[in-house]
Amino acid sequence: MKREEFISEVNTRCAGFLQARHAEVHAVSEHAVPLVTALMTLTRGGKKMRPALARLGWQAAAGRGEAVVELGVALELFQAAALVHDDVIDRSATRRGRPSAHIGFEQLHRESGFAGDCGHFGTTGAILSGDLSLAWASEAFFLAQSTAAQDGLVSNTLAARSFHRMHTEVITGQYLDVLEEVRTPAETEAEAVARARGVLRYKAAKYSTEYPVVLGAALAGGSDQLCRAFAAAALPVGEAFQLRDDLLGVFGDPETTGKPVGDDLREGKRTELIAYGLFRSGGAGAQELNQMLGDPALSEAQVDRARAILLESGAVEEVERSIEELTGDSVARTQDLVELGVSAEVLEEFDQLRGNLVLRTV
Repeated sequence: MKREEFISEVNTRCAGFLQARHAEVHAVSEHAVPLVTALMTLTRGGKKMRPALARLGWQAAAGRGEAVVELGVALELFQAAALVHDDVIDRSATRRGRPSAHIGFEQLHRESGFAGDCGHFGTTGAILSGDLSLAWASEAFFLAQSTAAQDGLVSNTLAARSFHRMHTEVITGQYLDVLEEVRTPAETEAEAVARARGVLRYKAAKYSTEYPVVLGAALAGGSDQLCRAFAAAALPVGEAFQLRDDLLGVFGDPETTGKPVGDDLREGKRTELIAYGLFRSGGAGAQELNQMLGDPALSEAQVDRARAILLESGAVEEVERSIEELTGDSVARTQDLVELGVSAEVLEEFDQLRGNLVLRTV
């Protein structure tokens, strides 16, 4: 199955899975179906980066059958949960150019004339919708394991362990992200960068690239050695991808990112970009930038000023250098996959995906 066909099939299966869950929820109460429709909207379409990477791990381990499609559904549902909860945590009003889940529930509250606080209702609805998505991700993963077994594949025990560890790490990373916004700031640039990289790695990078390839390979019965080698090549790509995302959070085009420019500044995100800006912009610049962080009323003019500080301090250049180093690390580690006999076709597609991720075209 070619990548385009695979992605189309994941989209179809994901829509079908959620349609079945829609019926289950409707059987409980028709008033609860917005919990599902919020997820249907979020998972519809897209380039399915994580399922595409899982497919590469699957192919590297000579997987056969369609269990990897079910794995793709599980990864999409897991991501949907992470995005819904993340938007609540970050108070983000939009996601992919549309209202975030909690904003959608707020609108439902207002349009229905419900009593009480619409903000609380919105937050509660989104949290519960995200919880359902997490539960359903586990259900889809169990289906993937069952399908693999029916196809005669002996799933590597690493598959189940990795799937559950992914939950632990992402949720912990989300907490660390919140903690960074309120805890005592780092005293040195090295400490600030280390903190930011830890958040980036566990909140997003590992589940974006490392876990998909490991899950794909392990589900197909791939060796621990193959899983470790692919993980080592994939993680730097995930970190580079997230660093690019941090740059786009301040310098990106809202038409492309689907979120208002400067939202990371308004939310007070202590990213690597901000760490370099604070420690390399000098006293007055650092103080000015620090005062902007976490200001929800930050104006476009202030965002422009923050951009200028980050550019003049060399923070942007330093992040670009980190992206280049991480990309080079991934390329170097790909040699281990060559030595393990991974096909040229898989490696070529991985190289293509790596370039797209680093340039943030997916």
